[in-house]
Amino acid sequence: MIERKSAREVEKMIQAGELVAQIHRDLRKLVKPGVTTAELDRFVEKEMKQAGATPAQKGYQGYEFATCASVNDEICHGFPRKASLKEGDIVTVDFVLDYEGGLADSAWTYEIGEVSREIRQLNDVTKEALYRGIRAAKAGNRTGDIGAAIQNFVEPFGYGIVREFAGHGIGPTIHEEPNIPHYGQSGRGIRLKEGMAITIEPMINTGGWRAKMDSNGWTARTRDGSLSTQFEHTLIITDGEPIITTEQDA
Repeated sequence: MIERKSAREVEKMIQAGELVAQIHRDLRKLVKPGVTTAELDRFVEKEMKQAGATPAQKGYQGYEFATCASVNDEICHGFPRKASLKEGDIVTVDFVLDYEGGLADSAWTYEIGEVSREIRQLNDVTKEALYRGIRAAKAGNRTGDIGAAIQNFVEPFGYGIVREFAGHGIGPTIHEEPNIPHYGQSGRGIRLKEGMAITIEPMINTGGWRAKMDSNGWTARTRDGSLSTQFEHTLIITDGEPIITTEQDA
């Protein structure tokens, strides 16, 4: 069942999103060569608690951390660890925050020091794909319209669009219906309605789209060892433009 949010629920989700956006803005200053993803995880959890929020994914289905931190060829659900990030790496920091029952979910890929032109282009394309998907997220459209907007933009670059993982509904739990694939056909899928809360989170690879799972049962990485980036926002469907609750530049 797909739940449409009340005005009060939307307000709480907006407040949660503002906190998520602020934490990502603060992370920009910390993500640099020599830092560890374990340090970033501790920082994010501390910031949440100081704001009166909780890390919603900590304990979710047994997950142990406040964040996912996926480095280079890791697609998603990377475990924070003590190894230092190096010049030229990329890391996607993904977390869900619960503020008084309102949830917000956002992932952002950070460049570590000077990175290659290949990485800069991949990040630029993935971020633009996110916003093209958001522009298609209007009441009356379908989930396939979001996927098609992303796929039609990304594939001419020769990149692979991860298919094993998708965006999703959010609230009252982290993952709700509907699934939001980042590929598809316009006019297909679930119809979007005012009051729905969803995430759009394209995961784009420099190589093929297929993933493989690490032995920890959580971390997915590219099967061919290619690089992967992800950008994600939480949004509320309206009768006009969607509300991006996690917008960092608002």
